[in-house]
Amino acid sequence: MRLQSGIQELDLHGMTCYQARIVIDAALRRAGGSVYRIELIHGYRGGTELKTMIRREYSRHPKVKRLEMGLNPGTTDLVLREY
Repeated sequence: MRLQSGIQELDLHGMTCYQARIVIDAALRRAGGSVYRIELIHGYRGGTELKTMIRREYSRHPKVKRLEMGLNPGTTDLVLREY
């Protein structure tokens, strides 16, 4: 986990969907006013299970305003508020 200028980065490589959900939920609970975006690095070469779960589960999460696909196909950003 890395926090830089309001963007929190979570590397989910090697995690199952269950493990990733626990990490993401914890990050959403801890996200204070200084965090406006959580960048999830899920990868894409090992399959799309994490990406699919993230986009399905967190597109309707009450703290997430919207999802943005990263510049890299292996990332998804959870936008919590406008910068």
